[in-house]
Amino acid sequence: MHYSQLFGKTRKNISAETESTNAKLLIRGGFIEPVAAGIFAWLPLGLRVLRKVENIVREEMVNLGAQEVLLPALHPKEAWEKTGRWKSFDVLYRLKSQSGKEFALGATHEEVITPVVKAFVQSYRDLPVKLFQIQTKFRDELRPKSGLLRGREFGMKDLYSFHRTSDELQAFLPEVTRAYLEIFERCGVSARVATASGGAFSKDHSFEFQVTTPAGEDRILLCSSCDFAENAEIAVVKLGGKCPRCGKKIREEKGIEVGNTFNLGTTFTDIFDLEYETEEGRREKAVMGCFGLGTTRLVGTIVEANYDERGIMWPKTVAPFDVHLVALVPRGGLAGKGAPRPAAQGTRPVSAQGTAGTTGRGRHEEVHAAADALYGELRRAGADVLFDDRENVSAGEKFADADLLGVPLRLVVSEKTLKADSVEWKERGSAEAKLVSRDEIIKAVEGFLRA
Repeated sequence: MHYSQLFGKTRKNISAETESTNAKLLIRGGFIEPVAAGIFAWLPLGLRVLRKVENIVREEMVNLGAQEVLLPALHPKEAWEKTGRWKSFDVLYRLKSQSGKEFALGATHEEVITPVVKAFVQSYRDLPVKLFQIQTKFRDELRPKSGLLRGREFGMKDLYSFHRTSDELQAFLPEVTRAYLEIFERCGVSARVATASGGAFSKDHSFEFQVTTPAGEDRILLCSSCDFAENAEIAVVKLGGKCPRCGKKIREEKGIEVGNTFNLGTTFTDIFDLEYETEEGRREKAVMGCFGLGTTRLVGTIVEANYDERGIMWPKTVAPFDVHLVALVPRGGLAGKGAPRPAAQGTRPVSAQGTAGTTGRGRHEEVHAAADALYGELRRAGADVLFDDRENVSAGEKFADADLLGVPLRLVVSEKTLKADSVEWKERGSAEAKLVSRDEIIKAVEGFLRA
């Protein structure tokens, strides 16, 4: 992708009402654009990140043995009345059609998935069922805040499982936990499993996956030694007290909830009469589990956990691009008529010897041609490249934009690097840049992306 053609550019000034770090950096970087409070448009850069997060989630759900479905976002009122949540679910968006029929915008999908599964489950041989979706949710938050962390419209992965017995569900819970922890690790954040309240529809405690960060809304009580953690709202331990597992001191941190697991038992299968015939011929209600993971919230959380004073520091697995290639062409070097055409595929950039005796405009054209040729080679090697080909933009501005966007690896082609027959190499998390031989650069990038 050529930066000059990219929709959504960086900006220096954004609304003073934007307070959270993830919102500030994502809006300044041109990843998202606010439309209304708690509602964002995903621009090309942001959508690339979100799709990578979703694909990681999808891969781990498939590895878990779940199958993907897509459920409607528009729900009939009758289903929510049947569960008693039409009036009690306080953040539910309710609307009426032209014919007078009432609907809800999907805030959660138990009211939809349970009747769908009922249509296909008759016997114990049909269970267990594990279905997931990646869907947009709508919740009428009174005070949406913290950028992508609490919005009125957001992305979520739902996994619903249906089992023959409670023991079968309990055996599945650790598998989901392992899958979730793998997702978060692949996305570049470290999550703790914290015990929390089960809520109105869960028969026991639920479990939350919390990423500890000062931006979090939840208070998490953690052991200073082992992996014990509880949400402070239901905690049986006290700050400064002893861990019930190992006896070490309990401390408190703020956390962002990025996922959760619930044992719903037969609450919804009772309501919708989802039963199956056992091997002995009895009729039993299926046992249901619900496992949520906020995909758009996870993008915001990744930013909150990976940034510095210059901008975002995307983990390689979810970065919008693998490489940020910068051509340092001095102001005016390629403006107007006579700007060089992109180098043909397979053309090697001009070496130090090739620049001897070249002055003025010729050197500018050689820099751009060399960068363009490297761009083509990187793409053929399988790298996803953002090429900052902008003209009449200073080196300082290009470097500042590269830091803000947070692509893991920045490569620079300039008059200086051409003279050394090399390319400047700088990783986003490093303070130092170095020169890499032009003959070695493709191999070095391939190694970096594999690491």
